[in-house]
Amino acid sequence: MKLWYQSMSRQTEWGGYPAVLRSILNNAKDEGTEIHAHGITKIGGTGDQYRYLEYLETGEVLENVHRATREGYDAFLIGNIADPGLREAREITDIPVLGLCESALHMACMMGANFSLVTINEKFTPRIVENVYRYGLRDRFAAVNRMKVDRLTDLGAAFEPGEAQDRVVAQFNEAAKKNTDAGAEVVIAAGGVVMALLAAAGIHATPEGVPILNGIVNLVKLGEAAVKMNRLMGGRFVSKKCVYAPPPPDQIGQFRKYYGADIYPTVEEA
Repeated sequence: MKLWYQSMSRQTEWGGYPAVLRSILNNAKDEGTEIHAHGITKIGGTGDQYRYLEYLETGEVLENVHRATREGYDAFLIGNIADPGLREAREITDIPVLGLCESALHMACMMGANFSLVTINEKFTPRIVENVYRYGLRDRFAAVNRMKVDRLTDLGAAFEPGEAQDRVVAQFNEAAKKNTDAGAEVVIAAGGVVMALLAAAGIHATPEGVPILNGIVNLVKLGEAAVKMNRLMGGRFVSKKCVYAPPPPDQIGQFRKYYGADIYPTVEEA
């Protein structure tokens, strides 16, 4: 099985994150699973807390969905807590596409009666909360509190033991305690970089013992499960009814004339 893991980070700008991510992916995967991790290389990769910058980066994500489909990948994993391009990606390919946020939220609902989020900063918070509502999980959402890392790339320094790491972990624990004091039974670090940082530090629960979901590991394991399900279901894991339906064969020729010959590669012209 071959999985494409799509990070939204420019690999040269995040300190020890790429190496730690690679280690987590290697430890999480089953024997025989290949995971190819890709960052942002064309535009951005340092500030997707801002919606316009996320929008600009999402174009490369969708280009990579096309590439993964052409190159025979079995699933596409979007390793960003905003799930950028998730619905569009499901529309343009037949392979399973999973998002870091959607996968984490649903798993957390199996781990506890409710879940909570620790976001990275104030700007990021509304974007992630919108996903909770979009995925229909408002009633299971116990609390959200934030850290105070306004420049995302400052997290890169926290992958080395020292003052930066101690400061980030302390901020996370403070926000997580506010969540658990509000009744949260599971805590989700709402950011792939923070998920990786906590895992590298061996932190899997709050100081009070409440589970912290490792969303990266969860995404890998659900990705593997989705591939196996897709095979058992005869390639019908992704519903093409309505929301994720591509253009029909009798229209795709016209669209390719104006949008490009490589759009919707799984659709054959009538």
